[in-house]
Amino acid sequence: MTSLKQIRSTFLDYFAADGHEKVQSAPLVPQNDPTLLFVNAGMVPFKDYFTGGAVPPYKRATSSQKCVRAGGKHNDLDNVGYTARHHTFFEMLGNFSFGDYFKDHAIESAWGLLTKEFGLDPARLLVTVYHTDDEAFDIWKKVTGFADEKIIRIPTADNFWAMGDSGPCGPCTEIFYDHGDHIFGGPPGSPDEDGDRFVEIWNNVFMQYEKENDQIVRDLPKPSVDTGMGLERIAAVLQGVHSNYEVDLFKSLINASEELTSTKAEGERAPSHRVIADHLRSTAFLIADGVTPSNEGRGYVLRRIMRRAMRHAHLLGAQDPLMHRLVPTLVEEMGEAYPELGRAQAFIEDTLKQEEIRFRTTLGRGMNLFDQATADFKAGDMLDGQTAFTLYDTYGFPLDLTQDEARRRGFSVNVDGFEAAMAEQRDRSREHWKGSGQTASAGAWLALRDQHGGTEFTGYESETGEGKVLAIVKDGAEAPSAAAGETVEVLLDKTPFYGEGGGQAGDKGALIWSGGEGRVLDTKKHAGDLHVHTVEVTQGALATGAVVTATVEEGSRPTTRANHSAAHLVHAALKNVLGPHVAQKGQMVDAERMRFDFSHNAPLTDEEIARIEDEVNAVIRQNAPATTELMTPDAAIAAGAVALFGEKYGDEVRVLTLGHALSGPGAYSVELCGGTHVYRTGDIALFKIVSEGGVAAGVRRIEALTGDAARRFLLDQANVARHLAQGFKIQPAEVPARVEGLQASVKTLEKQVAELKKQLALGGGAGANAAPEEINGVKLIARVLDGVDGKGLRGVAEDFKKQLGSGVVALVGVTDGKAAITVAATPDMAGKVNAADLARDAVIAMGGKGAGGKPDFAQGGAPDGSKAEDGLNAIRASLKG
Repeated sequence: MTSLKQIRSTFLDYFAADGHEKVQSAPLVPQNDPTLLFVNAGMVPFKDYFTGGAVPPYKRATSSQKCVRAGGKHNDLDNVGYTARHHTFFEMLGNFSFGDYFKDHAIESAWGLLTKEFGLDPARLLVTVYHTDDEAFDIWKKVTGFADEKIIRIPTADNFWAMGDSGPCGPCTEIFYDHGDHIFGGPPGSPDEDGDRFVEIWNNVFMQYEKENDQIVRDLPKPSVDTGMGLERIAAVLQGVHSNYEVDLFKSLINASEELTSTKAEGERAPSHRVIADHLRSTAFLIADGVTPSNEGRGYVLRRIMRRAMRHAHLLGAQDPLMHRLVPTLVEEMGEAYPELGRAQAFIEDTLKQEEIRFRTTLGRGMNLFDQATADFKAGDMLDGQTAFTLYDTYGFPLDLTQDEARRRGFSVNVDGFEAAMAEQRDRSREHWKGSGQTASAGAWLALRDQHGGTEFTGYESETGEGKVLAIVKDGAEAPSAAAGETVEVLLDKTPFYGEGGGQAGDKGALIWSGGEGRVLDTKKHAGDLHVHTVEVTQGALATGAVVTATVEEGSRPTTRANHSAAHLVHAALKNVLGPHVAQKGQMVDAERMRFDFSHNAPLTDEEIARIEDEVNAVIRQNAPATTELMTPDAAIAAGAVALFGEKYGDEVRVLTLGHALSGPGAYSVELCGGTHVYRTGDIALFKIVSEGGVAAGVRRIEALTGDAARRFLLDQANVARHLAQGFKIQPAEVPARVEGLQASVKTLEKQVAELKKQLALGGGAGANAAPEEINGVKLIARVLDGVDGKGLRGVAEDFKKQLGSGVVALVGVTDGKAAITVAATPDMAGKVNAADLARDAVIAMGGKGAGGKPDFAQGGAPDGSKAEDGLNAIRASLKG
């Protein structure tokens, strides 16, 4: 049997021997297309080469590209698990020509690989061409010797590809495999083409025309080739199976799922095992590429996929979180081809485990709502869209999960109603996702990059230097000059200004030239390595070609370097103290402070914070030289350098080494980083964490200071302690014990005051007139209690219930002008009154929005305590009916 691994390597080696550059898969988050949620085809990373937006460094390329189709236009999620070939994650094998070879070589190469390298029987193959593409038809006839009926002309868009209404386009030729007449289906173009007998295994796109407004207007000067072959599909063919889920990779994943759930992938359980196996791949690769579960954008799509798999694990009877326990099998199967899986394994496992724990807490409540809403349903009924939206919005059920459960029970979901409810929410909160964050003018910067090359950054050695103005961009377009008072973007041939990137803020400072000067407000990177300065011209006029003196803001670079290097030390310390699952999720360093986001699922304890500070300061005191070395990314990672998940690195990277390991040989921190850093660890001087907190599910944030800022912070803290000590007339070291004693005294006094208020309410004050009233046969004690908060009302209500014996207690406490309502019903009132409904009526009457609780006890709050009697009257009215 030819394994999936062997198929992948055979394909890549075949085209490498034909002069193609082997290109590593790009991350799943697009680097060059803000319109895409994820990379969904093999050509996406090469898009700029096809459109002319960038010059390719090679004329031929081959790759096995990671792809995800689970959101937006290309969304296969609903079908996964129920068909033989739908996936959320798949690998696209491709060979590409950028103005080099064209149709004849592409067809000959494809035919040679399939029939010679892979040994497929030509009798089982047939091809399609666009109906007017006589050239491709003739080449196929020559190469294969096929009769005309095996080269099928297709007149539809299935065999004509276009990037859009305007841009490159061209005809396609597709290769199909015949699984045999024992499977239903006809060849492409026939009435039965949707059957499963004939399966497309390869698509060749010939980009030879250019469109404008959906009309072909000219031939491209350099026709190109974009091909794609789904690895899973060709593996099924070569392994002699009909379903992708029967190939060796999926067999391994499904076997692991069967073992951990003690269930076989048979009958109605088979789709659940297939869903788990497929979704495991997409979730693991998305996490490895820097995506984390959230309620918006890419993170929401990831959460949808994760929760769909977790729901199917629940259906299989898994009592404990399952998905994270399957990750080692996945890494074993795919880690060699995609080493990022192994590097991120601990983080992937921790993210999956924590997400499944969170989901299981809401699953039961959501299913209860689902069961109630569909209790009287029969086959073919439809769940209303509002309930589906409530499941999504309140219980975290993605729509497709609700649809999945509905389909399992034989009914459907009103998707239009769901979308309407979702649209109302969007109107309130606006769109979350803003694409990949790249600007619409990215093409303009790419053009300038091609024209002038990258900016030479001189800031590693100096904070001042001369540069020539290569371009001035005003309002998105190039301009020959800029006058005083204008703010423009300026590109220099070389600069000491660092462009924002890698979590380091862009530099500020000044440009001075003959007859003028300007303030640099910010510096950003565009098109990979252009350092673009935002400049306010303050004097004279700045023109293209001018030579300027560029000076970084005085004093900012040393503190920025210290904060950036401290962030690297923090990253290493977090892994040492908290565990290998820790991964950087974002950072921002500037001249003021360091902010570092990282993956972890619990607040840091005081002891953990102290250990992190101790480690970082110990490395600072080593005063070890910081060293940088230029390497290839693969060599750097092999040497132990930490790479950030989801980052796409160039052919050469800077590797920064800081400090010596605190135990054993080796360095303390080794990371890929292009930012500016200290010369010795001692330059950081001092490190102090000033805050720690959560910013998202499973993501924590540390903010810290270094150097003189840290010293001033500690002095301020010491001054606070000294002033407290003087006020207490004790030594500073005794302040914590004195404060604890005062806190204990305050708690005791608060309890005493609460008890006095309770006794006053029950006895001397409002309680003196505590005789219940009777409404509709229900005894009611209704009181307004000044100075009693919601917490205090609970105890008073319980005591009133004992006095009452049978009936309802309604209490409104008024504190600081606000109202708190508590409604309690005795057990015999079950079915007669509902405390939650009564509390809600009272809150609304007092200007609030609602209350929460159970039929026998409920509480709520309202903003206007002066309407307390209105609230009680609303309860009386409700009891009267």
